[in-house]
Amino acid sequence: MDDVASPALDIRTSEALYAKARHTIPGGVNSPARAFKSVGGTPLFIQDAQGTTLTDVDGNTYIDYVGSWGPMLFGHADPDTVAAVQDAATRSTSYGAPTSIEIDVAELVVDLVPSIDKVRMVNSGTEATMSAARVARGYTGRDKIIKFAGNYHGHGDFFLIGAGSGPLTHGTPDSPGVTEGNAKDTLLARYNDLDHVEQLLEAHAGEVACIIVEPIAGNMGCIPPEPGFLEGLRRLCDHHDALLIFDEVMTGFRVAPGGAQERYGVIPDLTTLGKIIGGGLPVGAYGGKQAVMDHVSPEGPVYQAGTLSGNPLAMHAGYTVLQKIHDRRDTLYDQLEDYAEALARGTRHNLDALGLSYYTTQVGAMGCLFFTERTVTDLDDAKACDTERYADYFHAMLEEGVYLAPSQFEAYFFGALHDEDTLDATLKAQRRALKRVH
Repeated sequence: MDDVASPALDIRTSEALYAKARHTIPGGVNSPARAFKSVGGTPLFIQDAQGTTLTDVDGNTYIDYVGSWGPMLFGHADPDTVAAVQDAATRSTSYGAPTSIEIDVAELVVDLVPSIDKVRMVNSGTEATMSAARVARGYTGRDKIIKFAGNYHGHGDFFLIGAGSGPLTHGTPDSPGVTEGNAKDTLLARYNDLDHVEQLLEAHAGEVACIIVEPIAGNMGCIPPEPGFLEGLRRLCDHHDALLIFDEVMTGFRVAPGGAQERYGVIPDLTTLGKIIGGGLPVGAYGGKQAVMDHVSPEGPVYQAGTLSGNPLAMHAGYTVLQKIHDRRDTLYDQLEDYAEALARGTRHNLDALGLSYYTTQVGAMGCLFFTERTVTDLDDAKACDTERYADYFHAMLEEGVYLAPSQFEAYFFGALHDEDTLDATLKAQRRALKRVH
């Protein structure tokens, strides 16, 4: 049965909608990651999702390994989350005033995430990271930040920075509209390279407010930290009186109940959250030690505000998901880890059977398949991968009914509803797809 070729997808309605969308939406999409630019072809327009599957406007159904880029830990249209949002909506979609559910969500976050004593709700991961960096600058009285090549912290101006002309130079803008003046305060380091971080700190002694890092990189593919890397960042920040910020928008509640910081036992000063914390609704958060968070307005001088922050729909969805995590924390992550390991093991078996070169990663409920002959530990390694083969693999998997991230440089995600039947169907589809890209 594995040798039966799948018919080409009929996506005529998606193609028509994409052509129409391009007249009124830049590039036809409201986020570049959806554009299929890295893999070619037409982005699929989705009309429905249930549990582990997506259905597009042409009626094609796929096993989903994107999960809205991470939030769907308990599957699409989770009945508990849907009911919570519907109930909240009957009382209004927004008040512009405090509600008790905001306290309930904050208490759950504080209970689950080791570094957080206080938390401020915002509306996106980008807003969370921008705010956390501002708080770090306000708290330390310093201007510069260190970020890592290949780590993505949203589209804030001082995060869209590429490499300069040398290892100790200031960054240069990655996007038009980001000024040189803004870029000058961002220093770019190599991920998993503590020596480079130390060089930057010493070259700019007394000037660095914070180091911000994805503790598990998820935007150059899924790349875990090398042993000692996160511990080394903590040590360097302590030595240089800089704050350590973990961007856990992606890893928060996905690799452990308390995120990567719980998994690796390294406690940052500030943490940013998103995705799972809102159960699929637009939400983000940043939090940390009380001494740092007390600098946030209206208690402190660092200003940050948002009309829709703590939106009741997002808070009720987030509370529902976080409470499920809290209640199942002793078994949920073992279940997710078992599925991840079985998927990685089956993938390696399928690839080895065809003699293909590859490198796989997996941490908790996220991972990546790289088509490469080298170990992948940083952006240079990721960029050396065979992106054309990944594009072929992506489209072959689509035709076999499996929806993956449309880029070699993104992670895959799954959730608690992915089970043995899902795994078996995925690996059978993968065998067929790999034979066509071999």
